[in-house]
Amino acid sequence: MTEYVWPADPAVLAKLDWWRDQKFGVIIHWGPYSRLGVFESWTLCQEGADFMARPAPWQDDPDGYRAFYEKLPDGFDAPGFDPDEWATACAAAGMRYVVFTAKHHDGFAMYDTKLSDYKSTNTPLGRDVAGEVFAAFRERGLGVGVYFSKADWHHPDYWTPGLPTPDRYANHDDPERWRRFIEYTHGQIEELLTGYGPVDVLWLDAGWVKAPREDLDMPGLAARARELQPGLLVVDREVYGPQEDYRTPEQTVPGQIQPHPWESCITLGPFWYTFGPGETYKPAGEIVRLLCRIVARGGNLLLGIGPDHTGALPDGVHERLAEIGAWLDVHGEAIYGTRPCEPYESDDLVFTRRDDTVYAIGLRTDLDQVRVPVPDPPHTVELLGHDGSLAWFPGDGEVVVRLPDGHRVEHAFVLSLTFTPR
Repeated sequence: MTEYVWPADPAVLAKLDWWRDQKFGVIIHWGPYSRLGVFESWTLCQEGADFMARPAPWQDDPDGYRAFYEKLPDGFDAPGFDPDEWATACAAAGMRYVVFTAKHHDGFAMYDTKLSDYKSTNTPLGRDVAGEVFAAFRERGLGVGVYFSKADWHHPDYWTPGLPTPDRYANHDDPERWRRFIEYTHGQIEELLTGYGPVDVLWLDAGWVKAPREDLDMPGLAARARELQPGLLVVDREVYGPQEDYRTPEQTVPGQIQPHPWESCITLGPFWYTFGPGETYKPAGEIVRLLCRIVARGGNLLLGIGPDHTGALPDGVHERLAEIGAWLDVHGEAIYGTRPCEPYESDDLVFTRRDDTVYAIGLRTDLDQVRVPVPDPPHTVELLGHDGSLAWFPGDGEVVVRLPDGHRVEHAFVLSLTFTPR
């Protein structure tokens, strides 16, 4: 893996510092593929993985399936699509930024691109989905990230008609076709960075589209993007170079502090969007404790949720978002704007810090007493959400805190230890 390259642009560094303060974001996948309940556009790919399996009628007919798939927009009406409802729920959950899929690998634009007719405004829904989503979230004070796939399995200069498509890669080696595809891709990204208000993050997926095999001129693309949106964070996922301002481990959490900015992308349910009724979701407490552990290791949590084919978020998603938000309403000062703090983790405690305050976050709620390792005695010790007195006393390299009788908090508790400035 290539060593992380810190941005040199002061505006990008400032935006990166802002982003690291946010801690908790949401990524929303959605598109006409939701009508089928399949793994986004991956079922167009023929590499043989389970999540790429085509639905039963087309298991042995990739060409027929592709023709069928590309007509899915004809029935995409989504009567439950309400971006204000999404934004309200996510803001109440304590999320601070959104990453929304403007275009997945299938090339279908969820915005009103002028460079293709394969877009949400040409469906029965007839709406600029990404534009409405960005506006709704921005109105509630959340940052905006644009998810955009560098691949495009619909575009004839990526997957040329009449040639086999055995894998995810471009199926030709024609320099002129590739030149046109570069121009097209840069043009679509320019549309998103000029017609949709302030953008904080350009989140580029399809990490296999990279030099030398599929060179999109990322240095030129990133430079132009920051001309249009000064300070923009560019995340060229899994390419590991100067155009990846932070890293994005998927469905996993690094086991320790990382020497670079990062966010874990983890789904609330089993998939990146809602396949259909009856799905199970992670408990809110699991997400809260996951967030605490990620933040203590220096990262952000980008929680993946998504609507069903109607555009509505299921009740189970709403319930968990509300529960997470209730916890953050009380304990958010230990999360937002903090940085990791030694010893980082100790038994069932994880640690964050802001200025002269250390937060010891307990990931078990059945404890009566906690031993917090500290190099010096604190000035004060408080239990967030508890207004009464708190019994504590210094020990040898630790503080022993007795939790109040009968005081139980759901998911995780937070001790705030204030130290005298040195």
